[in-house]
Amino acid sequence: MMIKSPTLVKPPLKAPNDLRMSIHANRVDTWVKESWRLLALPLLLFIAVPLLALFQRSSLSDIISTLNQSQVIQAISLSFVTTLITVVVTLAVGTPVAYLLAQRHFRFYRIVDTIIDLPTVLPPSVAGVALLMAFGRMGFFGPLLTTFGINIPFTAIAVVMAQTFIASPLYVKAAAIGFSSIDPELKQAAALDGASRWQIFRYVVLPLSWTAILSGIMMTWARALGEFGATIIFAGNFPGRTQTMPLAIYIGFEIDLNVALTLAIIMICFSFLTLVVVKGILHRQLDANYGFTSMRNV
Repeated sequence: MMIKSPTLVKPPLKAPNDLRMSIHANRVDTWVKESWRLLALPLLLFIAVPLLALFQRSSLSDIISTLNQSQVIQAISLSFVTTLITVVVTLAVGTPVAYLLAQRHFRFYRIVDTIIDLPTVLPPSVAGVALLMAFGRMGFFGPLLTTFGINIPFTAIAVVMAQTFIASPLYVKAAAIGFSSIDPELKQAAALDGASRWQIFRYVVLPLSWTAILSGIMMTWARALGEFGATIIFAGNFPGRTQTMPLAIYIGFEIDLNVALTLAIIMICFSFLTLVVVKGILHRQLDANYGFTSMRNV
């Protein structure tokens, strides 16, 4: 009995028309890809060119000489002190709100969530007027504060309050996302082992959401550093007392342009570094989660 050898079946050749259509489709795909790159270019240039123009306008010698001025030193030091206090206050009062929003299962969730989002969409000048109407001498709490000899407007305390009002929602939302991303089974397992609510929060929730918390802190600090509208209305613009870097930039256009340019460059550098750190942390966390998920699915 003879065994037939297997015959190789050759794939059918593409017809000339199919080949032409395939080449045309590849050309169209390449053209569309390049078109999207060109369409993205105007906005990128619109953002990048003005920022680069600041660096082109100022020389290193001008920046160094401007940094030696007492007004600039006071503005920088006041900005860093007040923003650090703002971050600490935001951590203290914002973390409970973020943890509450992460639960999602309470009666007034949408109202609380909307109130937290409101300062991010309001004009900062509106926030300044609102703070002044609440805590000014003739405001809602004004008579009570005056009774105890407390004066908040046009002081460093007003600067911190304005920064906290505007910047704290960034931390609250970031921390809430981090808290809500934790697997509920981990908290249930800790509760079954006898852990209290505080112990669950301290030893389970915080360690697993530290990247979201750190990102929120960095974004809150950067936003507080650039706060202008609410500060100038509620705290004023007094050098050495309430004049932060954005306010010094505003005055610099009328008195000394080098002051405005130097402080603007400093703020751009700090903002850029903040975004680099935050994005680096987030990308590292995403890579770690993706790797863990891929290993678990194997």
